[in-house]
Amino acid sequence: MRKVRIGALVSGGGTNLQSVLDAIGRGEINGEVVVVISDRPEAYALERARKHGIKAVHMDRKKCGTGIQAELEGMQVDVVVLAGFLTILDRDFVKAYEGRIINIHPSLIPAFCGKGFYGEKVHRAAVEYGVKVSGATVHFVDEGTDSGPIILQAAVAVAGDDTAETLAAKVLEIEHKLLPEAVRLYCSGSLRIEGRIVRISGEGC
Repeated sequence: MRKVRIGALVSGGGTNLQSVLDAIGRGEINGEVVVVISDRPEAYALERARKHGIKAVHMDRKKCGTGIQAELEGMQVDVVVLAGFLTILDRDFVKAYEGRIINIHPSLIPAFCGKGFYGEKVHRAAVEYGVKVSGATVHFVDEGTDSGPIILQAAVAVAGDDTAETLAAKVLEIEHKLLPEAVRLYCSGSLRIEGRIVRISGEGC
């Protein structure tokens, strides 16, 4: 069975990217990351890619539409994984890869998501709101912001003394499990989108 070709878009340190690479290394995912693209030249995710012998590309934000698409097409990428990518992708790009872009978001969508909710801002909002649970969501990307069909979610308890920083650490731990699992399911052909619902093979669908 041919390995699925994965392109990863990352803006920061790339720990979620690393979780996917580790799962691939353990033979859990029928795929390979063939290119890592970052909108920030100093992103450590690019160094992670180089250490694994993966093509690492910095792409100026002004080119984060046609430029990224051309790079991915040149590498014959099958699925795009957003592993902490902070630049909004334009509609043409999303349309070109419809049903083939996976994103991880650090909340239980539809809570604390959408425009302006990214990084620590998400966790600060959750703590200030006083929620008792938060978590992470992996979803397909559509033309909205954090509005695509949900693939997987997992929750963590929010303690009374949690801060944005401590909650972020809790959520990141489950992100490192959810994202590789979602990529594994995609690469095994186990996901099917029906409207807003993502059906997973083996769940009676």
